[in-house]
Amino acid sequence: MSQSSGKQRKALDESKLIFVLGGARSGKSTFALQQGQVKSPRAFLATGEPFDSEMANRIRKHRRSRGRGWVTIEVPTKISDWLDEEGAAYPSIVVDCLTLWLNNLLRNKVRPAQVPIHVKAFLRAVRACPGQIVVVSNELGLGLVPGDAGSRQFRDIAGRMNQLVAAEADEVYFLVSGLPLRLK
Repeated sequence: MSQSSGKQRKALDESKLIFVLGGARSGKSTFALQQGQVKSPRAFLATGEPFDSEMANRIRKHRRSRGRGWVTIEVPTKISDWLDEEGAAYPSIVVDCLTLWLNNLLRNKVRPAQVPIHVKAFLRAVRACPGQIVVVSNELGLGLVPGDAGSRQFRDIAGRMNQLVAAEADEVYFLVSGLPLRLK
């Protein structure tokens, strides 16, 4: 076995992927941060972008709620690249959230058929990191059927993305009203 493949095997043996799903204001981010406090240094990969004042305010509140001890990195689309380059330096990483990451990818002209390629690259990058990575995503399929085709397509793509991540994850939690339900 080459030294490179030995290093990859060691990372796979040590990596842990925790996937946290829930609806809006379900408590998923708070739960993810609790799960992510296992070791230091800790990185928080934020995918949200402040396109308007309301979103900028949400980002500020999220940052304050994390408190000290977290290195915040804003990574709207290049999560896999960051994990490949910097991820091994952090034994604990929280990625919040994949739904915004998906939105950013589609806004940057990634075609829907290309999304699984990006998700699989993300999962390979996660598994190459020797620590624990907690990934947050929204569960969009429990509400009303969206009234327009674009929203329905986004919901469907997000559902398929979540299935890929859940299949790879070591643990999967669904948050409802602040209460975690372990699915896997």
